[in-house]
Amino acid sequence: MSARSKARKRALDVLFEAEIRREPVLPLLAERAREDSPPVPAYAAELVRGVQSHRAAIDGLLAQYAQGWTLERMPAVDRNILRIAAFELLWSPAVPDGVAISEAVLLAGDLSTESSPSFVNGLLARLLEIRPALTPQVLAALADGAAAADGDPAEADGAGDGSAA
Repeated sequence: MSARSKARKRALDVLFEAEIRREPVLPLLAERAREDSPPVPAYAAELVRGVQSHRAAIDGLLAQYAQGWTLERMPAVDRNILRIAAFELLWSPAVPDGVAISEAVLLAGDLSTESSPSFVNGLLARLLEIRPALTPQVLAALADGAAAADGDPAEADGAGDGSAA
């Protein structure tokens, strides 16, 4: 397993733990990095911070394009795998598209349900297909819509890390 694959898995661990424990993501990331057991590679921290800073737009996209599934109905592990891969596809130009998608599919195959790899693959392929149309204005509108649907205005302004309570 490559260093980046391990970092993706560690980022997934942090995002999943924060969601399940209903804890703010960034303080949990800082705590896990301090504990260093297991270590939080720099790329894992970059992924967690990136997902968190674009979370409302990512969730808006996932909700809009996940046919037959609401975000809440998806298994938590799938939701967080998709968040990481969506961040890499849309905001990490140094990561090849095929790598982002295949890494997400592999994680889903290892950690989730039997049908998760094909679901993850299909949804990420759709995001890749529509990526040229995702202007900053479109992403901002998606972020605003996702935050309004959640009833959390902090998500819309990027402060959704839970630190401003």
